[in-house]
Amino acid sequence: MLVAVLIAGLAFATPREVAFSRLLPAAPALAAAVWPVLPTVLLGAFCLLVMIGVSFFHADLGTPYTAGAIAAVTFAAAYASHLRLQREETLFQVRLVADAAQKVLLRPLPHRIQGIEIESLYRAAQEQARIGGDLYEAADTPYGVRLLIGDVRGKGLSAVGAAAAVINCFRENAYDQPDLKGLVHRLQITMTRYSAAIPADDQQEHFATALITEIPYDSGHVKVLNCGHPPPVFVQNGEIHVLEPTRPSTPLNLAALLGEHYHVDTVAFVPGDQMLLYTDGVTETRDRNGTFFPLPDWMRRHRAAPPRELLDQLHRDLLRYAGGRLDDDVAALAVRCRHLAAREPWDVP
Repeated sequence: MLVAVLIAGLAFATPREVAFSRLLPAAPALAAAVWPVLPTVLLGAFCLLVMIGVSFFHADLGTPYTAGAIAAVTFAAAYASHLRLQREETLFQVRLVADAAQKVLLRPLPHRIQGIEIESLYRAAQEQARIGGDLYEAADTPYGVRLLIGDVRGKGLSAVGAAAAVINCFRENAYDQPDLKGLVHRLQITMTRYSAAIPADDQQEHFATALITEIPYDSGHVKVLNCGHPPPVFVQNGEIHVLEPTRPSTPLNLAALLGEHYHVDTVAFVPGDQMLLYTDGVTETRDRNGTFFPLPDWMRRHRAAPPRELLDQLHRDLLRYAGGRLDDDVAALAVRCRHLAAREPWDVP
């Protein structure tokens, strides 16, 4: 509308030789980008009336040709506006579906389970995607607070199906399996069945790394079973400790190749302690020189930050380190022991 008014003013105020009126078709063309169909048509009609009015003041402007151009551009702009509105509606529906899928696959975690504070971070690498190949879950089980974080081979939407299979298996078995080895065995079986049922198009087979932790109630320690996943980082008494597995455990769906070897590490986890679980999208973020993100050094500078603040700062610093764009899915869980909760009566298996 502003463009139409400006061109009309210039057309009336300038000599005939300048012929600003020939720019009037630009107004409805621009309106199609932001306006619905009817306002776009009305603007075209306004421009047509302006052209007729100008012809009374300046003769020999080629009014029929300009009027025809305004009519043709207005018709095309109205059609373009109609198509744009259809596509916007389709995109809106797709986003609703994506949001629903994300809530099913990566539902919001409780901020606190018993005496354990939990915060999560998730960013998919694929542009416009809400979900990808990284996964996490938490469960308040009879055996303690159990946490899962994992990374399916591949990234973006192509890895969503395998990630969903692993998460659903964890949700079903975390409450029934009495120990972490039995739980990861069920995850192995699920991943193998999924890989056999749905072959990957761009790779030989599906597999995933996973890290499962269990914080028994009123125990003062945490159990960690690491299946080829990046090691968790602990903050204990102000010191940073990276928990490398004592013995490696087999990643999911590689048991047929490497055998089922599982080892559980147990470390202290008392009130005030904090641990960071993450996927390789964090540690494999590179700067312009190709240097990996120095997570342990970064943790030393932010060891006093509470979980939510820690993850928010981590996301900001990863984006800054990578130059504004992450090339891989990123997931992280920040877990802090607030107090040692005693087991409730209903928790007894």
